[in-house]
Amino acid sequence: MPWVSAVKPWESTQTLTYGLRTIFPPMNLSRRKFLRGSGVALGLPWLESVCSFGAESLKSNVAPRRLAVCFTGNGVNPHHWGATTGANGMEFMKSLSPLEPLKKHISVFKGLWNPTTVEGEGGHYPKMNVLCGLKVKKTTTDVEVGTTMDQLIAAQTGKLTPIPSIVLGTERPSYSTDSGFTSIYSAYISWSTPTTPAPKEIFPQQAFDQLFDDGSRRKRDKSILDLVLEDANGLKPKLSQRDKQKLDEYLTSVREIEQRVELAEKISQVETQGAGWQPSVKAPTIPRPAAGIPTSAEDHLRLMFDIMVLAFQMDRTRVATFMMNNDLSNMRFPSLDGISGGIHELSHHANDEHRLSLYQRVNQHQVKLWGEALAKMQATNEGERTLLENSMIMLTSSLFDGNAHDSRQLPVVLAGGGGGSIQGGRLHDLSADPNRKLCRLHIALMDRMGLRTTHFGDAENALAI
Repeated sequence: MPWVSAVKPWESTQTLTYGLRTIFPPMNLSRRKFLRGSGVALGLPWLESVCSFGAESLKSNVAPRRLAVCFTGNGVNPHHWGATTGANGMEFMKSLSPLEPLKKHISVFKGLWNPTTVEGEGGHYPKMNVLCGLKVKKTTTDVEVGTTMDQLIAAQTGKLTPIPSIVLGTERPSYSTDSGFTSIYSAYISWSTPTTPAPKEIFPQQAFDQLFDDGSRRKRDKSILDLVLEDANGLKPKLSQRDKQKLDEYLTSVREIEQRVELAEKISQVETQGAGWQPSVKAPTIPRPAAGIPTSAEDHLRLMFDIMVLAFQMDRTRVATFMMNNDLSNMRFPSLDGISGGIHELSHHANDEHRLSLYQRVNQHQVKLWGEALAKMQATNEGERTLLENSMIMLTSSLFDGNAHDSRQLPVVLAGGGGGSIQGGRLHDLSADPNRKLCRLHIALMDRMGLRTTHFGDAENALAI
């Protein structure tokens, strides 16, 4: 299926009020392509069993599990990343040292990889299959990777929350080609279909508004849907039989969105009535962000982390993906004295000792920012456990040694206890395991999020964690 949409995914504000009335799809576009391009599609058709499943689950007294994947591009300094096993158990290497206070909640993985990234072309773009394990198509037009594990989970858990998943970032895509690959690949790790990247939000205010609604937006969305249906019904007498069929397909997706809005209203009523498990945080604890993008990279990252954590605290969604920076990013951290270069520039250190030390400091700073978000989750009490103990938060990249574009192993750190199903404080060294595929970890995480499968991407059987 080619990647076509009336609105480019990276331009979407992920809101119905972007203008369904003004961007009514051309009749030669399928309704799912159009709606996914608008950022408002559902991943699966609405089924009767969904309503009963959601209603039953909303009554549960057990805090739910959450999953987030945080990504940083350009790899890491391989000399200071990871952990070792010492007399006192797992010991962090220098880049992971900011996580020391949370060590018992941290699992470090050594040796995991996606074999499909090593075959064929080199460079950055073929490595951007972190969450699906399938080969990246060499193309400058019809992009194709694979539906990612976060979006498969969101299709399941999204039946129970106002927002199926939140996909965050800090940088726009670039538009160029390199070695026959489109640079669009460098800007997305979350894909809702093999050919459609999940629209990511880089503006903090729009990400905030997407998650937190007092009911007014639902009313507004319903009125817009009414206008869309009115326009569509007015078109019918003028259409050919083939176009009428296309219109009916489109209207099916419009009705799916209507049902998503109705589900959000039901969830809101359950929250108001206090039935079942209730989030410990009832209202946003941070102010609505200002419009635009913060000038400081640190401020931008911290704000997006705060929005992600708050979304989990309030149970607005249970799945998040956060690209802290794009691959090939030259994000800079002026607060780090003596470092003026961007991340991608620093990653090509040519094994020079001084440049490696600068790269390592940037890696460590990124881990520190990630650790700050984890600490806030650990400070959130959810009854028997904390929010972090009920969650699984991954930090990874598409490369290990950025200087060599080496992905024969990947930097993978997992925080959280998965609702008591994961024992932290351990190093999982899989370097000598012939079946060390990263997708085995994905299968294990999917299972803990209620999506049970024995095969995903290029792997079979879950990794023991």
